[in-house]
Amino acid sequence: MFGLVKKTLLAGAAVAMLTPGAVSAETIKMGALAVLEGAFAALGEDSMRGVDMALEEFGYTAGGKKIEVIKGSSDASPDSAIRATRKLVEQDGVQIMVGPLSGSEGLAVKDYSKTQPNVTFINGSSGAQDTTLRSPSENFFRFNTEGAQWMAGLGEYVYNEKGYRKLAVLAEDYSFPYTQVFGFLEPFCRLGGEAPVDARFWVPIGNKDYSSVIAALPDDVDAIYVALGGADAVNFLTQYEQAGGDLPLIGGSITVDQSVLGSKGRTRNFIIGTPAAGPISDTWDDPAWVAFTEQYQKQFPDGFPSPTIFSWAYYINTKAALLALEQVGGDLSDGGKKYREALAKLEFETPTGVVKLDERRQAIGDTFITEVAEGPDGKLVNKTVKVIKGVNQTLGQPYEEFLKYGAVSRSNPEC
Repeated sequence: MFGLVKKTLLAGAAVAMLTPGAVSAETIKMGALAVLEGAFAALGEDSMRGVDMALEEFGYTAGGKKIEVIKGSSDASPDSAIRATRKLVEQDGVQIMVGPLSGSEGLAVKDYSKTQPNVTFINGSSGAQDTTLRSPSENFFRFNTEGAQWMAGLGEYVYNEKGYRKLAVLAEDYSFPYTQVFGFLEPFCRLGGEAPVDARFWVPIGNKDYSSVIAALPDDVDAIYVALGGADAVNFLTQYEQAGGDLPLIGGSITVDQSVLGSKGRTRNFIIGTPAAGPISDTWDDPAWVAFTEQYQKQFPDGFPSPTIFSWAYYINTKAALLALEQVGGDLSDGGKKYREALAKLEFETPTGVVKLDERRQAIGDTFITEVAEGPDGKLVNKTVKVIKGVNQTLGQPYEEFLKYGAVSRSNPEC
């Protein structure tokens, strides 16, 4: 399944809650942290599905050791992510930590990882650029591509194929949307497009009322680039349609992910045709993606119509954790040094292509240009338009040159 030999699922090897010191020499304790509270809770639930898929694929064993999993919850804030991570590491004694979900959480956990050199931290789905680009941590690994990589090719696509020249921006006000907006706008602006800073609207996570933002959106733009996720995206799309909004939309990766398109409620047909980009595409016909989707649907009939970015990312990162354990025979006796060396060199097939790491332990992988379409069953899907192969974190530029852009922010690029 997905390129690995199937293993027998061990009875009773589901989530285990062990006290510190209770782990045996034949058991490895793994923490899994996701957002299970607040506006992104549905995303976190799907993240845990990805963890479970990888663990079941391996039969909850790796390197001859049983894997005991302890799950933690946050609310997408850095403080909550650190509290949950501290508990998992310092009280529960996990040796490998998978997570977190959200961008600013990832920056905080990256910094915390530097204080725990004998624990190995592997990202969940967090996509903020500077988690790995600047001041990376030697024991923090990210096998999913990040928010700017997910936008590769989209700026050029909407400029050249859609003919858009001037845009407004609506995004949540934290590090991941800053990364997405940068990844999208940098090429769009370089080609001659405009997205004035005063036409960029930033809202907090959990914003429920978009009426004032909708009223303030300028009329003299060709489209709105929207980088919202979870309940925030659902609320905006619903309210924008109800308000009679008629500007075309461009989607950030999680704005038109299945966590939004597949959400229960009224179908938002007005977003059919919306271009977007990200690390997955619902209609990708590669056999590995088809098999992954079928397994997801079989294992989680109460989940989304197809895997989201979050189940995909947590699956890949958990799988990387297990593959490296296989390589070292489950040996973490040296504080995980050999294990981290194996992780750094790991290259493997995923449901969306080969993934490997750069020298800062950041994934290099493929990006999909998509458009929202109606599937044969009437459900909305992201239709594959184009695949951008082997996107690295500096978007093909030398590292030192890329750093000259400066850190992502509300106003970078100025455009």
